[in-house]
Amino acid sequence: MKVYRSLVEVSADFSPSALTIGNFDGVHMGHRRIFKRVVAVAAEHGWKPSALTFDPHPTRIVAPERAPRLLTSVARRVELMEEEHIEQVLILPFTPEVAQLAPEEFARQLLIERLGVRAVLVGENFHFGHRQSGNVKVLAELGQKLGFRTEVVPAATCRGRVASSSSIRRAIEAGRVALAARLLQDPYGLEGEVVRGHGVGAKQTVPTLNLATSAEVIPARGVYLTRTSDLEARRNWDSITNVGYRPTFGDQDQISIETFLLGPLDGPEPHHIRVEFLCRVRDERKFETPESLKAQILKDVRVARNYFRRLKNWSGYPLARA
Repeated sequence: MKVYRSLVEVSADFSPSALTIGNFDGVHMGHRRIFKRVVAVAAEHGWKPSALTFDPHPTRIVAPERAPRLLTSVARRVELMEEEHIEQVLILPFTPEVAQLAPEEFARQLLIERLGVRAVLVGENFHFGHRQSGNVKVLAELGQKLGFRTEVVPAATCRGRVASSSSIRRAIEAGRVALAARLLQDPYGLEGEVVRGHGVGAKQTVPTLNLATSAEVIPARGVYLTRTSDLEARRNWDSITNVGYRPTFGDQDQISIETFLLGPLDGPEPHHIRVEFLCRVRDERKFETPESLKAQILKDVRVARNYFRRLKNWSGYPLARA
């Protein structure tokens, strides 16, 4: 995949392309449907399947007080686009100057003169241009005028729910990670460094990996069944993760993300991990003693082992975990 981080970097061979435009936060099932259609249209005409996204999120420039917490980093979005066979991505720096472009200026100057697009495919709620004054109808009219094909891809739904970044964000923050996984078509994950904890767990309960993450969307406090990956050594474990404030030990200042691996390390402790959230087990709660907490953790571990044992008997594992 070719990744361009400014218009200056874009090469002359970007064209001809079938292009989709959006923020694509989370790269959920609706985004994936658009990407698949981009790939199909590009293959039909011998064009390059392409995407245009923005960094930072446009709202952080035009209305920072309303800027959403992001589900995925730009790097993660690009990884997921590549999984869907998008061949080139322009990550356009979103500046006040870009925000001022009228819809026709955006289409003429950017899409035609700089990128030479042949087709633009977007979702039903697509808006662009100054103050989001352009919509899919305006885009289609500009396509007829400027010479590119326009296609609007219908929204994707799951069990009657429309997939959207905002609905997925709400589900995760409510602890409904299994629902989020269905809408994302992949479990929601947090990445970061393994950091040293207080040492209390290893001495009084069970040893855990403590995750420090810069993620903006954190699942609600509670205990979850998870899948943990060592991003450097390509090792994976079934796991159980507590998100919360360690109330048994009186910690109320900083949220912690502690993961207990259900399998052996088989090597050194990982330094950079990804924890994917499969389903919620229970609320976080305070226990009278570390011993009673340890007993509950061991119960949670038994629940987790049964869950993963059943899961591995289903076809499609690990995809079935969503």
